[in-house]
Amino acid sequence: MIIDNSASSSNKKLLDFDVKSLTANRRAINVLKGIFAVLPITFALPVDALQVKVTPTNPKLGDTLSVEINRDNPDNSTNPTVASGNNTYPAFEIAPNQYRALIPTTPLEKAGTRTLRVTGDGQVRNLAVNVLNRKFPVQRITLPPGKAGVGATEHELKRVAAFKALQTPEKYWNGVFLKPNAGRISTTYGVRRYYNGTFAKDYYHRGLDYAGAAGSSVIAPASGRIALVGRVSQGFRVHGNVVGIDHGQGVTSIFMHLSRINVKEGDFVKAGQLIGTVGSTGASTGPHLHWGLYVNGQSVDPTPWRTKTVN
Repeated sequence: MIIDNSASSSNKKLLDFDVKSLTANRRAINVLKGIFAVLPITFALPVDALQVKVTPTNPKLGDTLSVEINRDNPDNSTNPTVASGNNTYPAFEIAPNQYRALIPTTPLEKAGTRTLRVTGDGQVRNLAVNVLNRKFPVQRITLPPGKAGVGATEHELKRVAAFKALQTPEKYWNGVFLKPNAGRISTTYGVRRYYNGTFAKDYYHRGLDYAGAAGSSVIAPASGRIALVGRVSQGFRVHGNVVGIDHGQGVTSIFMHLSRINVKEGDFVKAGQLIGTVGSTGASTGPHLHWGLYVNGQSVDPTPWRTKTVN
């Protein structure tokens, strides 16, 4: 028998190398285990940073959509936004890392499903919201031949438009809105009209009319800052003597046809505070109070705001 000692020596060296290599690998694995044991696992599960809730759950035309957004990224200084159609609405902070955008709907829109596009924290969420149809009362008015209605002045239109467009970041109101006058409601929100048999496509009654007695009190339905005071003597021919309250975050109230004004621009008023008295100034056929509630520039039905709190 011939034994190759050189081959045996070579095999022994290879065996020794494999043992050393295996031992080194085991040590490396143990080191890695130790490292991962102390490191926090922050990448294990993806987190949805945008949690969105829309109320009311079954909205109808004239309602205000409240879009609440909760996010988990407190370091991002940019507020979320909500888009509907061609319009984009700001979301204001109402609590730490909680935001809310208000979306108006009106009788001039079509009922059906619309998409709300919520953007924030580098994410986009699309939500389908079904807005139900609603039947609004119809009035038929016959005007005498050649009778022209009272036209608003340019100054009046500009002041009122600027007021309705306010989007003050602060939220001033708290809780449900109060009834601004003790009188009964004589004309509801959203009434449509025919003039001499022709349907007025762009018209709807933008608010609630209260049949309050002349000189009866008009109070602020919610807290806010007086952002508009206009008088007939200043060219407010349609609105008459008028007061506008900025409730903050795109919500404004306007009070028309007043006989007396008890506030001035810049005043801060609380819910229930006297702001004026009922009259028949401007384009009015008799003493009454017109209260219009606007959300991001559009007239919405004030009634839900009087029965349910919008935070």
